[in-house]
Amino acid sequence: MRLRTFHPSDLPILYEIDQACFPPGVSYAKSELSRFVSQRGSRTWIAEEGGQIVGFLIAGRAGASVAHIVTIDVRAECRRRGVGRTMMNAAEKWARDRKLELVYLETAEDNLIAQRFYQARGYSKVERIEGYYANGQAAWVMAKNL
Repeated sequence: MRLRTFHPSDLPILYEIDQACFPPGVSYAKSELSRFVSQRGSRTWIAEEGGQIVGFLIAGRAGASVAHIVTIDVRAECRRRGVGRTMMNAAEKWARDRKLELVYLETAEDNLIAQRFYQARGYSKVERIEGYYANGQAAWVMAKNL
């Protein structure tokens, strides 16, 4: 597996992966993904295996000393092979290199697998947000001091 930077031609595949990873109301519209990857101060990592995109992570700055993981998506058949870990390592290094002090993300309240993954990386639940997602589902904000 290798990480590379985002190319605009990747957007349709990223959209397809996001739709497969998350239910309606949690997954993003193509226009939202486009906005996230093109925002000033954002960075998108593309994970590839055998020339195929198997996952991606979008992060951005959220203030002077904070990074925000917008989304991390890994194709179901490629999970538990280190793809997510590799992308999170890259995002956290990117944040540290910019002297950011905190990284945070949101995850669905019922996504216990993701919560365990983040907790194993040193993230803690800091706030529950009722009705965070478009489908009405609550989210946990999880954060890690860098």
